[in-house]
Amino acid sequence: MRIRPVATVVVGALLGLSALAPSATASQAATSGHRTVTVAHRGASAYAPENTLAAVDAAHELGFPWVENDVQRTKDGELVILHDNSLARTTDVEQVFPDRSPWNVADFTLDEIKKLDAGSWFGPEFKGEHVPTLEAYLERVEHNGQKLLMELKSPELYPGIELQTLSELHRAGWLGKSHVKRRLIIQSFNADALKNVHGLRRDIKTGFLGKPSLADLPKYAEYCDQINPHHKAVTHEYVEAVHGLKGPHRRPMELYTWTVDDGPTAVKVAGLGVDGIITNKPDVVRDALEGRDD
Repeated sequence: MRIRPVATVVVGALLGLSALAPSATASQAATSGHRTVTVAHRGASAYAPENTLAAVDAAHELGFPWVENDVQRTKDGELVILHDNSLARTTDVEQVFPDRSPWNVADFTLDEIKKLDAGSWFGPEFKGEHVPTLEAYLERVEHNGQKLLMELKSPELYPGIELQTLSELHRAGWLGKSHVKRRLIIQSFNADALKNVHGLRRDIKTGFLGKPSLADLPKYAEYCDQINPHHKAVTHEYVEAVHGLKGPHRRPMELYTWTVDDGPTAVKVAGLGVDGIITNKPDVVRDALEGRDD
């Protein structure tokens, strides 16, 4: 079991940097110009099993720097990359541990999860692919020179996961100035988790997954740099409302939308002014946006 109390020096570094004035980090909050960023959802998950190192590499081979992932915690306190709370859909856990229904991540140790095949469900060529730890995932993203849109998945199930995740990012070198400024965004459906992240590290860019009401947007702007709704919920009025507010880094808020896998929808939401498109098929989105009339 590798769970351990966070070293005093790490906590000091995290909390110390949380006091940075917004003016020192303002430039990290905005995407340059009006270019729409394409984010590979769970890696290039249309072409490799989602949230695996193979999916990260697939996005890299297609030429996409931004990848999205999901972070959860095992029974023995390790951080792993998986979307569902249950291991059943994307691993062979039902065959390996048939009596452990509903096969939730939180009920398995890391050593048990390491025994699972997380690739064969997608295709035989991915047999033996594993559920990666956050540590291994960060190493691969760093090796590829990629950027990370990290989702804290169901943080309400994992008390303290915000600080633990930041500590892991710190150990991996992902909380240095260049990474925080250009290569890292933390998002969640859980607003309280984002408040916690912002309170610990005010320099980190954050995004709320969902569509708050227009009246509530100013409250989110206190601790969120992005509002990231489903593409069916995006309207020109809503995008303009988001862009009309300044986030915690004194830059206009952004809007990333998900999950767009076809060209016409990508062109439509880009035309509405979204700043980013999260997609399982980043090449399809890229081709559609490159082919549109500006």
